[in-house]
Amino acid sequence: MTTSLSRPRPVRAFLRLVAIQHSVFALPFAYLSALTAMRVTGVGVRWDDLVLVTVAMVGARTFAMAANRIIDRRVDARNPRTAGRELVTGAMSLRTAGAGAVVALLVFLGAAAALNPLCAALAPLAVAPLVVYPYAKRFTDWPHAILALAQAVGPVGGWLAVTGTFAGSGPAWLLGAAVGLWIGGFDLIYASQDATVDREIGVRSVPARFGVRFALRAAAGAHVVTFALFGWYGALTGFGPLWWVGMALAAVAFGYEHSIVKPDDLSRVNRAFFTANGFVGVVLFGFAVLDLVLR
Repeated sequence: MTTSLSRPRPVRAFLRLVAIQHSVFALPFAYLSALTAMRVTGVGVRWDDLVLVTVAMVGARTFAMAANRIIDRRVDARNPRTAGRELVTGAMSLRTAGAGAVVALLVFLGAAAALNPLCAALAPLAVAPLVVYPYAKRFTDWPHAILALAQAVGPVGGWLAVTGTFAGSGPAWLLGAAVGLWIGGFDLIYASQDATVDREIGVRSVPARFGVRFALRAAAGAHVVTFALFGWYGALTGFGPLWWVGMALAAVAFGYEHSIVKPDDLSRVNRAFFTANGFVGVVLFGFAVLDLVLR
């Protein structure tokens, strides 16, 4: 165990605990939804809204990760892959992690309240799946669906942050469904690493219950639907040729992700996560912004 004298600085340890750099995966689609709403409603780019969306998204994700680590600390200790996490090794105290989670939650709620009354009212509902997700693996074989729901909130929130109303928000729900299926599908792949250990310690998941091969096929199916929904979103909101260039590049990334992960070889799951998934978010957002700017 790491002694208190050898613990790193609390803030740095907390940022490592919640993998703050992974916020890049969620932010592009919240931005994309918000910018599309600004174009559709004709309000122009509102930088204050984009700043508040950023603060809200980072706050919500930080709270979700901290809560996940806190709730799962005993499960993590029993899994060799996660036994090195900060709350298991003692690199961070439970009190510090809890304090960080509370601060992140307050930041999220404050940013939502600053956006508009609708976002303020819905913010507590958005928190619910973030807390339920780590518990879900104790009562359902499909915790990935709860994660998908939590991730779908981002694009919807980005749209409502701009408009303050449900009226005309259909495209945001479409994009939210796409993002939810994208992340939920990848969670099926990621959880496959732990299928054997999960069965031994009683953690529930699709790979643990139905096998890795089934989980990978389900992930591929989810990503086919994801891609179709991204295309539907682009057509519905009037994106031009550059969006479809981004879609083509994203299709290559999806194909690459599934080609390097096999039922009998999960050694490249992290490459699929950091390379392919990061690329999908960045490339779709980048080409969408170019399309918006040029038009």
